[in-house]
Amino acid sequence: MIQQQQPQQTSMNQQQGIMPQPPNVVTSKDHLYISDMLSWNLLAMKKCHFYAGHCTDPEVKAVIEKAGQMHKQHYDRVLQHFQTQNQTNFQALQ
Repeated sequence: MIQQQQPQQTSMNQQQGIMPQPPNVVTSKDHLYISDMLSWNLLAMKKCHFYAGHCTDPEVKAVIEKAGQMHKQHYDRVLQHFQTQNQTNFQALQ
């Protein structure tokens, strides 16, 4: 049964057009999704900071702070990707 699923999985990947690297162009739909993603991570980071500040249990507070740091890292990673991409595109134009 596994042998039958492998060809289906391979053909599914080819149909979806999985790219090894993102394209250099960001569509307006991509831009809207990325903007939403940044907003979600920023909001989650702020909520974690707020709730950790109001938490009295040190263990729970540490877990909430760790979750907030995770959202901050995701936010920073997306921003860093775009800053690098913008520098590359700007250099290509010159």
